[in-house]
Amino acid sequence: MELCVIGVGYVGLVTGAVFADLGNDVVCVDIVEEKIRQLNEGMIPIYEPGLEEMVHRNVKDHRMAFTASLEEGMRRAEIILICVGTPPKQNGETDLSSVEAAARGIARWLDRYKIIVNKSTVPVGTGDLVREIIERNRRMDVDFDVVSNPEFLREGSAIQDTLSPDRIVIGAPNKKVAMRLLELYASLERPMIITDVHSAEMIKYASNAFLATKISFINAIADICEKAGGNVTDVAKGMGFDRRIGPDFLNAGLGFGGSCFPKDTESLVHTAGQYGYDFEILRAVIKVNKERCRHFIGMMKERLGTLQGKKVGVLGLAFKPNTDDMREAKSIEVIPELISEGAQVFAYDPVAMENARRLLPGVTFGESSYEVAEGADALVILTEWREFRLLNMEKIKASMKRPLIFDGRNLYDPEKKKKMGFEYYSIGRGHCRG
Repeated sequence: MELCVIGVGYVGLVTGAVFADLGNDVVCVDIVEEKIRQLNEGMIPIYEPGLEEMVHRNVKDHRMAFTASLEEGMRRAEIILICVGTPPKQNGETDLSSVEAAARGIARWLDRYKIIVNKSTVPVGTGDLVREIIERNRRMDVDFDVVSNPEFLREGSAIQDTLSPDRIVIGAPNKKVAMRLLELYASLERPMIITDVHSAEMIKYASNAFLATKISFINAIADICEKAGGNVTDVAKGMGFDRRIGPDFLNAGLGFGGSCFPKDTESLVHTAGQYGYDFEILRAVIKVNKERCRHFIGMMKERLGTLQGKKVGVLGLAFKPNTDDMREAKSIEVIPELISEGAQVFAYDPVAMENARRLLPGVTFGESSYEVAEGADALVILTEWREFRLLNMEKIKASMKRPLIFDGRNLYDPEKKKKMGFEYYSIGRGHCRG
């Protein structure tokens, strides 16, 4: 099929690359000409395992192209996918300005029947808004359909999630257009659910809000475990064996971050309010999440006493492993607080340091975990990168001024660290002094 993808951010670039790899002809469009220039020169603006190779392969085989001209992108396309950003406003409402701009652009160049697919995460009713904008601004009286097809990819495993999703949701206004979308995804052979547009839009928010609820719930349990002497890892394991609950998203730590869960939960609370429903449960989820870093920093202050003049080594800056994304990363909450208390912060992340430099002034960035641990009064784990599990901890201990670890991701076994002589503090698992 001939596809036009509007937006070459995370979702758009991954979506375009995967559909091209499946044999479709894809033109990706973005209004930021610098992004298009970089992509046409072979530079990939985001880090995602396997993405660079996939883009280069499909560009070379002429199945994927990039342009700043929407007219050019739409010229041959039969399906147009809107993959633009939908950031939050100050009040939690979703900013739909980029979606609205894309709809106006589509209206301008719409010259024959096309299917408009909204993959951006948007509040219920946005499909109606897109249709209204296109109807009001189109230059030619041609028909079109608007479909909701939300994405469920996770950063760090986005290609695999796109190729092998748990389900494909298609919210369509009629059976005919739904069947056309089914053809697009048929080769993936994954479960598909066809709904109306409003339900599809709600599925994405409901899914993310429920997962966020699991995370906040287990973090609240972790706080109780710390006070009562339990081990949250064992509690989560016992819960996870219950098939009604499952083990996923029951990892206690610093809470959820990134580009989806924080804004999607806030947006759903705001949308519910617009319909007269006070989403108290979800507001509590957000409250628990916002308290996580404050709790963690309080733990550090309690054990270190004053932070003034202390050297603190930080491992991990991205909001999660296998990405360079700093959006809503816990490092942005924790590190400025440490600096304001007088600590000297040395930090390392395998891929996110370039992005972090712009967001974390006052931090000294090291070339390795061992470098930031050298002479440190404490080592802080903020992102659970696999390479941090494989460190030579004897070497780390020998290089530190004080063998003290604050593990915000429960990366290590407390008893093993105790036997090695570390003073080790984690989330909801008690505290171990060597």
